[in-house]
Amino acid sequence: MKLLLVHPGASWAVHDVWKGAFSALERAGVEVVQYALDGRINYWQLWFQWLWKRNKRQGVELGEYSESDVLFAASQDIVLKALHHRVDWVLLIAGTYVHPEGLMMLRRAGVKLAVILTESPYSDTQEIGITRLSNVVWTNERASVPIFSQYGEAHYWQHAMDPERHGEKPDSYDTAVPEHDVVFVGTGFEERVQTLSSVNWDGIDFGLYGSWTLLGSRHPLRKHLRAGVIDNRMTAALYRKAKIGLNLHRTSVGWGRNVEHIKIVAESMNPRCYELAACGRFFISDYRAEVSEVFGGLVPTFETAAELEALLRHYLADDQARIDIAAQLPEAVKPHTFDKRISGLLEVLSSKQ
Repeated sequence: MKLLLVHPGASWAVHDVWKGAFSALERAGVEVVQYALDGRINYWQLWFQWLWKRNKRQGVELGEYSESDVLFAASQDIVLKALHHRVDWVLLIAGTYVHPEGLMMLRRAGVKLAVILTESPYSDTQEIGITRLSNVVWTNERASVPIFSQYGEAHYWQHAMDPERHGEKPDSYDTAVPEHDVVFVGTGFEERVQTLSSVNWDGIDFGLYGSWTLLGSRHPLRKHLRAGVIDNRMTAALYRKAKIGLNLHRTSVGWGRNVEHIKIVAESMNPRCYELAACGRFFISDYRAEVSEVFGGLVPTFETAAELEALLRHYLADDQARIDIAAQLPEAVKPHTFDKRISGLLEVLSSKQ
């Protein structure tokens, strides 16, 4: 089988899904042709900026370019590359940065399209549009499967971990990162800001990493912010050295203050749960049904900031309990690899050849 694998367009977070899928596809013997959507977006953004500035200097009024212009330009060659390489399938990761016209051109050309939707249930409306134009999709939120199934063939894509990037074995990064009592690596959506702001962190070394632009210059959480967006190796090192890892699922549909929040009851775990467990790190998470299904009672869950603080202080005072639980977590996620997920995906694609 030959696939054209389209990068999600973002060089963080969902990039890990692309990397895991790409490596697993190659190990499965699939011939993979890559489409670097992220690089193309960056290129066309710079090109449109240059063109607009040049036209302005020359007094040519053509109006400003839009994000849609950039995404169309970055997406337009997907169909050409698919036809040139005569691939059996185009496989998109996420697909939310692919211009809808790019998907429609694939459909008109008769190229078969599969998509791993990674932004459910936060972008279900946009992902419904992608499902309509695809032959088959997988969604990372199992509660979204019945929704997408109304518009096309939909399956569940359970998140996974990559043993090559997340494991108990230390690497050179481990000596370069600090050891925190509690660590969280992620994006500062408003619900996360509200939860973490309601915890009394006195006496706790809390390390906060990621993009937290919603925090004001004098926000109390600022003193815990150690770095911005960091790479996966540094994240894994921070997990291995912390006493407690923290997982928070998002509910924001968009970005910013006073945004809309998801209406459905989400059930699926995010990738952070798998990664923390694979690193052999005891962690605490907010509630999702899948947390208890995968880990049983090994991962304590909370629903309020008060419950979170009580759990943190309890387990920080009980080293042996943390060590005993952490030792069991890698085994719990051992079956949840990208190789396993890709195997199931290829079975579906092969049945449609």
